[in-house]
This record gives sequence, C-alpha cells and structure tokens, in this order.
Amino acid sequence: MTTNFDKLIKTIVKPLVEYPDDITIQHNETDRFYEYHLKTNPKDVGRIIGKKGHIAQTIRTIVYSVRVNGSKRVRLIIEDGQK
Repeated sequence: MTTNFDKLIKTIVKPLVEYPDDITIQHNETDRFYEYHLKTNPKDVGRIIGKKGHIAQTIRTIVYSVRVNGSKRVRLIIEDGQK
C-alpha cells in the first residue's frame, strides 16, 4: 500500500514543482492514521500549497479519496521546513 500512495502523491506533485528530484515521502503510522510526510525543495513549497492552500487541499482530497483496508485513514502532511 505504501508504494501505491507514494506513486500517487509523486504523480500529482511532480508536474507542479521546479525540482522534481527533491521530492521525498516519509511514512509514519499512528493508531488512527497512515501518515505521509511530503518534502520538496524549499523553493517549491509555495507551488504545492498554492494561494490560500487551494492546491494542497485538492491534493489531499485526491489522496484521501483512495480507500484503504481497516479503520485507519490516510493523512498527507506537507512539510514546509519550518518548525
């Protein structure tokens, strides 16, 4: 399942960024979620988030619409490099 979501996320994000080779996805599993942490080149973060977060919301809507077995849900976290 992990590689399928990785592939889906990369397929959506690659055309949006200037530095597609910098895309990385890390995985984390909690009691309720399968989390996918998307990291890109810092210069591309704005391209993925979009004005008022519309692009990020659209990406999440697509990813969340994929069914997974069990009670856990998928969560996409876009890392912006700020802590």
